[in-house]
Amino acid sequence: MTRSLEARIATALDTPVHPEVKAIAARLASEAGACAVLFYGSNLRTGSLEGVLDFYVLLPGAQRERIWPRVSYREWETASGTLRAKIATMALETFARAAAGRSRDTTIWARFVQPAGLVWVQSEAARAAVLAAVADAAKTAGRFAAALGPPGGTAADYWRALFRATYEAEFRVEKPGRENDILSVNAAHFDGLLPLAWTADGLAFARDGDVLRPNLPDARRAQILRAWRTRARLGKPLNLLRLAKASTTFDGAAAYAAWKIERHTGIAVHLTPWREKHPFLAAPGVLWRVWRARSRAGQR
Repeated sequence: MTRSLEARIATALDTPVHPEVKAIAARLASEAGACAVLFYGSNLRTGSLEGVLDFYVLLPGAQRERIWPRVSYREWETASGTLRAKIATMALETFARAAAGRSRDTTIWARFVQPAGLVWVQSEAARAAVLAAVADAAKTAGRFAAALGPPGGTAADYWRALFRATYEAEFRVEKPGRENDILSVNAAHFDGLLPLAWTADGLAFARDGDVLRPNLPDARRAQILRAWRTRARLGKPLNLLRLAKASTTFDGAAAYAAWKIERHTGIAVHLTPWREKHPFLAAPGVLWRVWRARSRAGQR
């Protein structure tokens, strides 16, 4: 049954994407010396090139940085217009360990139990490693969902309980009910995934129509919940550490912030060399000018 889960994941990872996405992935891989590139987010689902394209670039060898991933932002002028991408970079080995729940991180398995495409890969060995990692993400997510969810319910009930818990654990601002949005826009992806994940993880369950009942002995449930409480307790501090690191290592932060400001306010931000070099020092002054510009516009 593990093969059934991996077959399901393999099909999902092979989702067709826009040729421009593949071209960007190949470029990022070449520049970084990557072994694989994953593409995810709403643009994967819609096929649109608008907004920001999200990539995970996975590197061979050991993890170089203790606080991962390293995040950057890039823009390219193409025949399709200006394409923008946010890129997270980390070692494949560390990605796989986090996906399997062998770290205190929640972000990797919670992100990659959701749809993703393997848009560039160096070799069949690298593809197999990524496939195994994403399958492990489904098993890890399913295991925590079984313990955090109701004694019995639909698969959606378990996924909903899981995503609600992960959003509460992480330092993120999400509107209430965000977990419902994930399930509704990715209904085909999640349909039938939970029983496959439980079976592959060796977690027995009963099924009565659409109602599932995981067979978790009390000791096993307590063990999973202890593991979850540790991750929930450390989730926000870990996310704050990553934000602190990003404040000094986010390549292209100024361009990303300028694009976000113009997209949400309609006000263009001129990027001076100083602002590009010191984006976080420049932020208060930029935001003040944006506020003044919006105030003047509102008075007309």
